[in-house]
Amino acid sequence: MLMLPIDKLDALVRRFENIEGEMSHGGASGAELIQLSRERSELEPVVEVVRHWRRLGQELADLRALVNDPGGDPDMREMARAEQDDLVQRIDEVEQQLRLELLPKDAADERGIIIEVRAGTGGDEAALFAGDLFRMYQRFAETQGWKVEVMSASEGTAGGYKEIIGSIEGRGVYARLKFESGVHRVQRVPSTETQGRIHTSAATVAVLPEAEEVDVEIRDADLRIDVYRAQGAGGQHVNKTESAVRITHIPTNTVVAVQDERSQHKNKARAMAMLRARLFDQQREVLDSARAADRKGQVGSGDRSERIRTYNFPQGRVTDHRIGLTLYNLPQVIEGGALGEVLDALVAEHQARLLAAEEGA
Repeated sequence: MLMLPIDKLDALVRRFENIEGEMSHGGASGAELIQLSRERSELEPVVEVVRHWRRLGQELADLRALVNDPGGDPDMREMARAEQDDLVQRIDEVEQQLRLELLPKDAADERGIIIEVRAGTGGDEAALFAGDLFRMYQRFAETQGWKVEVMSASEGTAGGYKEIIGSIEGRGVYARLKFESGVHRVQRVPSTETQGRIHTSAATVAVLPEAEEVDVEIRDADLRIDVYRAQGAGGQHVNKTESAVRITHIPTNTVVAVQDERSQHKNKARAMAMLRARLFDQQREVLDSARAADRKGQVGSGDRSERIRTYNFPQGRVTDHRIGLTLYNLPQVIEGGALGEVLDALVAEHQARLLAAEEGA
């Protein structure tokens, strides 16, 4: 097992203490203060674990001194020996936690997300499934205290959605949900099926970290903005004003459209947020491709055309194909309550691969 990098731990603790000093003395202000605050919140979890590990190490040293003291009370020495074994186990657990804290982190992990769910093959049943998936994420987000907002939606003719796009805001949302990108497949008997035959349908999920204006440079000259009347189901007008907005980023031919709000201003703001997220995601994909040789720590290929999970309703089974996980609690997963079990397994597998990669480096 890899030894802990003591010099790196010392440097992290020193940096954390320096940041606290700068913030408490009031020398920083504005953008610098925001940056310091962000860096402090990133360092705090690992520094807390380092301090805990060191306290346990000191306790162990004190116990060993008692055990090895030939002039000490025999009962005290025996008691110290018993406590020592328990403490060694606790230290091993904290060291493992430290290794996980020190793993390379995605800079976007702490951000909120824009999540896009689109019906794939399967017609009306695929649209219904897309709706089920979005509600699954919505309900899971609510259990985490995250804020969910629908940004754009195109309803299916029999219910559900041809496409639905939303934002989920909260701390660490992207870290928790980033492995959900890909093709989700459902096997079930549609309500319209008279012969009881099982149909297979699919929906595609894309999880994009929210982008701030500083992340992506978007020039006004590179945008074509069209406004038009929002259309409802069956072609009816939702309203008589040109409130729907379509923005085209000309250099990349990336197109986003929002027509949910009656306010053109709000629709434009949502469309710009979606455009920034997609362009930021494209930038990240380019960087990931450049690092393609070092992808052994990733769960799945990251390709959104990859089939990642099957929801089999007749068997009540959920299978994640990337890590070979099968759970027989599909109703609880699709309701969002047990989705955390799947997400925990994906994160654990990802961390295990990263640790293996670090130790093999």
